[in-house]
Amino acid sequence: MSKVTVITTSLRAKSNSDILAERLIAGAKDAGHDVELITLKGKTVKFCIGCLACQKTQKCVIKDDAVEIAEKVKNADTLVFVTPIYYYEMSGQMKTLLDRMNPLYPSDYRFRKVYMLSTAAEDEKTTPEKAVNGLQGWVDCFEKAEFAGSLFCGGITDASEVSNHPLELEKAYEFGKKLL
Repeated sequence: MSKVTVITTSLRAKSNSDILAERLIAGAKDAGHDVELITLKGKTVKFCIGCLACQKTQKCVIKDDAVEIAEKVKNADTLVFVTPIYYYEMSGQMKTLLDRMNPLYPSDYRFRKVYMLSTAAEDEKTTPEKAVNGLQGWVDCFEKAEFAGSLFCGGITDASEVSNHPLELEKAYEFGKKLL
């Protein structure tokens, strides 16, 4: 099966997105995938400075945790970005990480499928649209990759609250089982 890299971007302790990611990972492992979890908690990911040196060198001039994360992203078959929705958009730290993946653009990256798992206090069907659009824009820059799907679990506010939502936990598990 595939080498799946799951990147959780919430910095909140006991976050709902982390709990959902654990269920997604369980489903992916049960489907036979090799799964690696990367969390942005405790990581330093600085803003891209737009120098574009990475387009020639395939290396970022900023030396922080984004460099190691980019290498893991480059070598994954499948990527899953997990984010809370803030103000109807992906978390700022997720966007910052996506910007720092710029060295991958000219590289021989391996990933082909990219997914998103998101959660929010709001529960409207349209809540994740801007976040999905943002990730789709990133994926569009990688012509060998495609945005392959998204799961949104809304109506969840307090830390760890999703633990009391068995339907959402099951959805995340099943989503993980269906990753390609």
